[in-house]
Amino acid sequence: MQIAFDGKTVVVSGAGHGFGRCIAETFAGLGARVFGCDLSAGELVETAKAGATTEVLDLTDRAAAAAWIARIEAATGGAIDVLVNNAGGVAGQEKRPVEEVPDDDWDRIFAINVGAAFVLSRAAAAAMKSAGRGRIVNISSGAGLAPSLTGIQAYCSAKHAVVGLTRQLAHELGPFGITVNSVAPGFVRTNEATEKQWAGYGAEGQQAVVGRIAMQHLGTAQDIANAVVFFASELAGFVSGQVLSVDGGK
Repeated sequence: MQIAFDGKTVVVSGAGHGFGRCIAETFAGLGARVFGCDLSAGELVETAKAGATTEVLDLTDRAAAAAWIARIEAATGGAIDVLVNNAGGVAGQEKRPVEEVPDDDWDRIFAINVGAAFVLSRAAAAAMKSAGRGRIVNISSGAGLAPSLTGIQAYCSAKHAVVGLTRQLAHELGPFGITVNSVAPGFVRTNEATEKQWAGYGAEGQQAVVGRIAMQHLGTAQDIANAVVFFASELAGFVSGQVLSVDGGK
């Protein structure tokens, strides 16, 4: 079966680099009309080269995030077909004892991982329900299913929350023809934060990370994009509330 998204509207948050850029590029290559946002204007320039319409946006500004969705719906004349909640990360933070974690750092990670997924899903839901169709794909993490390799308490907790949001929305939105699923990547070297994390392991630690993977190598951003495309496609029409680990096997 050929997978195509001709005429479909696909929205990707955190589209400036890494998973988000690859997801946006992949959907654009499959014929979709892609809209992406990120904090970095410079990175979005590269994403736009694939044909995506991009916008600099801080998703912690909930009013601005909702307005972005409304503008996309107005521009396309209808509901968003596929919403990919990819924005997230560790916000530049590193492992430290729990007693040393400030409130602002904890809140920031929750805002960009869970809050962003919530506000975009909330904004897109009404039109999806009216249309009787839609796909929401949340990017969680292996850290949403087990302790995080980062050691960052808020990141692990927030990614677990993304999994919970996925399962709850699947039950709420399923009667309206909307599926909600999550892709949980394993460790993939895609950006400055993951490169720093990888370097911090040292040669012995890197070997240990790869050694715990059944396929004995790290994955790529394209592996994650492929899983998102599956959930967004007709092949997954009766799949909802699921978390797909894309980690090479543990």
